[in-house]
Amino acid sequence: MLSLRAAALSDIGRVRRENEDRFILDEAALVFGVADGVGGLPGGGEAAQHAVDEMLRLVRPVPLTEEVDLFEMVRQTNTAVADLGQKMSPSMGIGTTLTLGCIRNGVLKIGHVGDSRAYHVRDRLISRITEDHSVENEARLRRARGEVVYYHEVNRNALTRCIGQPTPPDVDIICCPLKVGDRYLFCSDGITRMLSEPDLQAIMLKHAEPKGAIDEIVGLAVRRGGPDNATGVVIFIDAV
Repeated sequence: MLSLRAAALSDIGRVRRENEDRFILDEAALVFGVADGVGGLPGGGEAAQHAVDEMLRLVRPVPLTEEVDLFEMVRQTNTAVADLGQKMSPSMGIGTTLTLGCIRNGVLKIGHVGDSRAYHVRDRLISRITEDHSVENEARLRRARGEVVYYHEVNRNALTRCIGQPTPPDVDIICCPLKVGDRYLFCSDGITRMLSEPDLQAIMLKHAEPKGAIDEIVGLAVRRGGPDNATGVVIFIDAV
């Protein structure tokens, strides 16, 4: 049987006037993740908060013995955020990323929309679980299929999917069977723009407690300039 320890932290950074990141850490419901309000649109913080609140409303009633339909729940959350956007900003809407995982029956099931990320550390090596839904990545995937695709360098990091968009987004679902010793990180791009994967790997392996790991990860992102909000959730999988 497995048990876990988890910790989360969010920092406004050194530049932004508002923290538009939110995190989920609910050990009772076994759900964890981050949401990052989309910059350039009004109500980023409200979008992220509404996405977190809606996901928790949907996941918490599901018994731990039952599977969670993350695909449908994330799509329902998109509708809820889009509806709020029509009230707050009818002409532009609001948006947020959402990357979260729910543990059931020894498996971490991840639902992902946007460019927040999930990482996995196993056997002392880090791997990125999610793919950013950005213009650059979309072009790369289409080119791999033989299509001719061009984009402006200025738009390379622009999102191609978000929570709050008018049409239901494609939701990436990834299943990760858990193993004793696994360590997971969910984080916003305020962290990944400032820390490399080797940085993250070293910090995740260095600490005996998840709080120490997330405190150092967020603190380092801020010390390196903190141009954006920095938010993360760290989970350590243990044996009972």
